Amino acid sequence: MSRQAVCIVIPPSPFLLDERVFPFLGPLKVAAVLEEANVPVEVLDLSGIKNYTDVVEDYARQNRATIFGLTATTPQFPAAVKIAETILAHTPDSRVIIGGTHATLVVAALKKERKQGRIGRAARAYEQLDQNFDVIVAGDGEDAIFRAIGQYPPKLIDADDRKSELFLTNARLDKTPFPARHLIDMPSYHYTVDGAPALSLIAQLGCPYKCGFCAGRASPMLRNIRTRSDDNIVEEMKLLFRTYGNTGFMFYDDELNVNPSMIELMEKIAKAQRDLGTEWKLRGFVKSERFNEAQAEALYAAGFRQLLIGFESGSPRILENIQKIAKQEDNTRCMDISRKFGLKVKALMSLGHPGESPATIDDTRRWLMDVKPFDFDATVITPYPGSPYYDDALPVEEGSTSWVYTCKNGDRLYQQEVDYALEADYYKGDPNDGYVAHVWTDFVSPAEIVVRRNELEAQVRKDLNIPFNPSKPAQLYEHSMGQSFLPQTILKSSSPNSLSA
Repeated sequence: MSRQAVCIVIPPSPFLLDERVFPFLGPLKVAAVLEEANVPVEVLDLSGIKNYTDVVEDYARQNRATIFGLTATTPQFPAAVKIAETILAHTPDSRVIIGGTHATLVVAALKKERKQGRIGRAARAYEQLDQNFDVIVAGDGEDAIFRAIGQYPPKLIDADDRKSELFLTNARLDKTPFPARHLIDMPSYHYTVDGAPALSLIAQLGCPYKCGFCAGRASPMLRNIRTRSDDNIVEEMKLLFRTYGNTGFMFYDDELNVNPSMIELMEKIAKAQRDLGTEWKLRGFVKSERFNEAQAEALYAAGFRQLLIGFESGSPRILENIQKIAKQEDNTRCMDISRKFGLKVKALMSLGHPGESPATIDDTRRWLMDVKPFDFDATVITPYPGSPYYDDALPVEEGSTSWVYTCKNGDRLYQQEVDYALEADYYKGDPNDGYVAHVWTDFVSPAEIVVRRNELEAQVRKDLNIPFNPSKPAQLYEHSMGQSFLPQTILKSSSPNSLSA
């Protein structure tokens, strides 16, 4: 193994309205386990940097690292490919590792494809990983990283297998160090919950549900719930409070109330609040059909003031097609309970599901108007690898680049194959610039889905007086002749001899 630092690279996310809201905790967890093992590690955080390949080129020219570990969600993958190309163009002997959600989802989809005895989109998506990266890590990266940086790593390290010793158990998850937030410029990230400066944390991993649009349904890492102990979660909150002074926290758990011991956790969080003599302002996700008054009361007492809930649609037909389990009345009841206990709800809605039509989109608009959420998102779905929409779709005809997913009732969703190494315009979108759809149904075209989405958002925001979220432009990295280090907003190191430390 090289004595030089391992460089963990966080790609930019230009599809987000503001990239410096919450840091990516996954790569910071990997950095933390490396640091704990006394492996010199640097983090190159490219979030919000427009000319990010210039940063990578400058870093590579300094010859600071020979091993690079990249994370990437599917929308980040085009940037990850460009980063790998830049690294290898200037340091061709470097090893470039890809991990994170996209690699995990593609490998999960490929396994399913091979099990079905066919070669399709997942094989092509895997080929992109194979061609652009030296080592591919699927699944949990905390222990897999040590194989990836070893002397003779395999091309694929599959930690996305419950039988693998690399698959994190509850006990192992509890023993891993907290994310190495000190290796990025935390003050450059900004978010508030009810006016309180907020940081993000993850208390549990995985979601057991079967929503058709959701990636990870075929991935054990993303499908199986792994929970940290209540004391471990509270310890991290206390540490962050003492280190950064933040009283606001965003829980990125999928979903808080799938944990049967959630109320006990809330009681311990509330006690920590009293012990510290402070007032938490918390935000997190819940599942609507599981939500009840006891949970709402415990959440509020613990400091929760905002909830995010993936209602997805106001149409009973669409809710059935996406296998959401929750019915419209469950969602309405959830909104009523939240309002009763003073919890503000951001309703997460999505358009472009099987059977979507002007009528079902109108159902969504009417339901939003009826329940009056504090805020909402209305996005256009894209089938990701590892989701039923993607994995169970078939070519429209032999040799076609269009695919079709069919529900039990015959409703269909058509999909244009996306080149994930080149395109990221399908994810979210700036409401000021519009969205892009790569899906359609028998009732609405891609263009009509976008038009209907824009109309729904504009009308509901106007009628409910919900402002648009402003976008923040990416920063421009500026070169300096003779400069031998990169700004701390971009690069930090655990090595005491690092120029940027």
